[in-house]
Amino acid sequence: MSAQGDGDADQGAVTLGPQTEAIITVTIGATVPTGFEHTAADEVKEKIGVEARISRDRGRIYFQITTDQLFQVHLLRSVDNLFVVVDEYEHYQFKDTKEETLLDLQQLASKLPWTNALEVWKLNNSLKKKRSRRKGGNGTKVKPDSEAMDAGMAEAEQQQPPQPLSSESQAKEESTPELETIAQEPEESAPEAKLIKFRVTCSRAGDKHSFSSNEAARDFGGAVQEFFQWKADMTKFDIEVLLNIHNQEVVIGIALTEESLHRRTITHFGPTTLRSTLCYGMLRLCKPQASDIILDPMCGTGAIPLEGALEFHNSFYIAGDNNDMAVSRTLNNICHIQKRREDKGSVPGLRIDTVQWDLCHLPVRTSSVDIIVTDMPFGKRLLHHKMRKKSGGLKSF
Repeated sequence: MSAQGDGDADQGAVTLGPQTEAIITVTIGATVPTGFEHTAADEVKEKIGVEARISRDRGRIYFQITTDQLFQVHLLRSVDNLFVVVDEYEHYQFKDTKEETLLDLQQLASKLPWTNALEVWKLNNSLKKKRSRRKGGNGTKVKPDSEAMDAGMAEAEQQQPPQPLSSESQAKEESTPELETIAQEPEESAPEAKLIKFRVTCSRAGDKHSFSSNEAARDFGGAVQEFFQWKADMTKFDIEVLLNIHNQEVVIGIALTEESLHRRTITHFGPTTLRSTLCYGMLRLCKPQASDIILDPMCGTGAIPLEGALEFHNSFYIAGDNNDMAVSRTLNNICHIQKRREDKGSVPGLRIDTVQWDLCHLPVRTSSVDIIVTDMPFGKRLLHHKMRKKSGGLKSF
């Protein structure tokens, strides 16, 4: 971790030309489902061979890789969003007043070591099969008591300009931090200039700060814009910069994912569809073995057995539900995955059977199942869905 104010900033623009072949070591940050941090760290150790550090800010892990391992990071099943760390401060000394603190954040932007993080960002773009943009502003979901805030920046004429430079990013998360979103008006520049479009997203947790997330992102983002001469755009940005503040811990990063990696298997959603990253974490804790029979008696959309069939494919999965719509969604999701695998030239078959049944009278012999893993149909989202249905869909609870 850096000491506050350490590090020489890059001078001038960073050319976005052919990427270097030099292998560098960087720190990757990942957001994970809260409570599954150790499960994610175990997966990183198993698949990439490095130790992961669990952050004090719940739902985050950090680990070091070399750039030739970047493609492996995108294959992790337990992480939601990825970012490369520009710099981090374990005990950042915030000033006494809001004005001094915001000025300090502005000055920090020009002192950060952006070069390696930008190289990873460029390499990450080259690894993407398709370059897509987020639809609409910030897709982050936060808890009700949080504020949402992005400080964004943006407008340029091309997605990948030939000559500009660096930026930061924020990870999306389901945590208690205060999140707010803010856009800065793009500055005018010469029509022929081809500039990078960026935004800054700030997440803040802690009650001893003299500033809001909105103010931090606004001032820090303005300094980044001035330093690199980028353009600000909240929706069609090339780079998303993360300013993550948790009490006295400050992490600055650049996003490597445009949308959460948990959106990978389900196309037909139900009212309480479980995220694929959560499904993976639950299955990993069960430690499936070859030839195990794994049962999800309340499968909903089939998220758990689908994730298991794709990742722990030496086991056999039975997905059942008493709702005919749930069974139909499960079948549609299985068919979609099979078609996608077939299009990619993979073996399309999945070891899953789907059944409609009554949970109180399961047609299963005693001791014939090795593992039962399910997402029981209880909780706020299901209650909210039922109450809305009864009330005409307008009232909120």
